[in-house]
Amino acid sequence: MPASVDTLRNLAIETLSLAGVSDPEVDADLLIGHVLSQTRGQVQAAAILRTALGETDAAVILELVRRRSLREPLQHITGRAPFRSLELFVGPGVFVPRPETEQVVQFAIDALRASADPEPIAVDLGTGSGAIALAMAVEVPNARVWAVENSPDAFPWTSRNFRAVAAPNATLVFGDLAESLVELDGTVAVVISNPPYIPVDAIPRDPEVRLFDPARALYGGPDGLDVVRHVSRTALRLLRPGGQIVIEHGERQGAEIRALLAADGWRAPATHRDYTTRDRATTALAPVSAPIDALAPLTPLTSPKPSHSPAGP
Repeated sequence: MPASVDTLRNLAIETLSLAGVSDPEVDADLLIGHVLSQTRGQVQAAAILRTALGETDAAVILELVRRRSLREPLQHITGRAPFRSLELFVGPGVFVPRPETEQVVQFAIDALRASADPEPIAVDLGTGSGAIALAMAVEVPNARVWAVENSPDAFPWTSRNFRAVAAPNATLVFGDLAESLVELDGTVAVVISNPPYIPVDAIPRDPEVRLFDPARALYGGPDGLDVVRHVSRTALRLLRPGGQIVIEHGERQGAEIRALLAADGWRAPATHRDYTTRDRATTALAPVSAPIDALAPLTPLTSPKPSHSPAGP
């Protein structure tokens, strides 16, 4: 008997549920839709109608369900990740953008829209897939957006997304976030970053993160804040007086990051919760005169070396 959408969908849901996938129905629909080039609604309608599947399509769907049951990220399997109005290319070597970051980038977008500058400048430090930078560029077309990334594994994905979105006001730079864009010093309205912030001895709960996300996008030194410290110093250099910094971080790091920013001379550091009521981002305003020269030097950034080495996909 030939396979039908409803039988394969039910099998996929059961398989993914047993594997511990958090939203097995959603993932089943998306995997089937990916193979059939259909939306979730179309897949669900085809299941109700018990639409027949060809042997080839059925075999491909079963293979993708198998991969997802091993906790390979859905986005790696489909090659795409939605982010606000964008659909980005992702895969091994680049951090998959998360829904909570869609809320974090809103702080930067709001600051750019409120700026009196006719062409406010924004910088995304450690852009990864380019999600944050491209969202700002697309949603604030009068802004000029720069994005910095230094991972040789992530940068091909970043470049591909910049080409695909083709925002004329977005510029991608390969470089160290601690040293890049000196030509913009003192002119930037907003600096935003979703840096690696997991302590090297911490083990992420989700296999999708632990086994597949790149280590250099996850681990931020012994306390998780090594890169955050560099982001603070770089942003002090880049921002004009009163410019805003936006940093995404873990739910228990708000107080530490506020203290770190205050020690560096930032004004009005404040931590904000996401839709799940977890602390997710901290913002602050650049001082009138950035006391960069008076700050203690930081150790140069190096690639993280977690005590547990994540495996590749």
